[in-house]
Amino acid sequence: QLIESGGGLVQAGGSLKFSCVASGLFTRYAMGWFRQANGKEREFVAAIGWSDSRTFYADSVKGRFTISRDNDNDTVYLQMDGLKPAGTASYYCTSTRGASTRSKEYDYWGQGAQVTVSS
Repeated sequence: QLIESGGGLVQAGGSLKFSCVASGLFTRYAMGWFRQANGKEREFVAAIGWSDSRTFYADSVKGRFTISRDNDNDTVYLQMDGLKPAGTASYYCTSTRGASTRSKEYDYWGQGAQVTVSS
C-alpha cells in the first residue's frame, strides 16, 4: 500500500514536498513519482533506486525537484521547488523492482494527490 501526502495549492515559484509511505512495498523496491494533468497522459517525474539510491529525473523537473528515500521509515519524498503552472496535476507515488521512467513497468500505485500551481 502506498499512501501519499503533501499536495496542495501553491503560487508559481513556490515549493511543496510530497511524502509517500510504502507499507510492504519498500524494501528492495525502486520508487517513483509520476503525474497526470487533466486530459493528458501520465508522465514520469522522478525515480530512485533501492540498492544505490540512484536518482532519475524528467528533463522538465531536473534541477527543481529532488527525490529521496528514508529506508528506515519506508518513506520516499519528492521535494518540488520552483513550481510552475504546468506542474498542476495529480501526483502518484509508485514502486517497482527496478527503477524506470516508464509507467507500465511499475507495479503498485498510490491514490494520487493534487498539486495546483497558480500563476
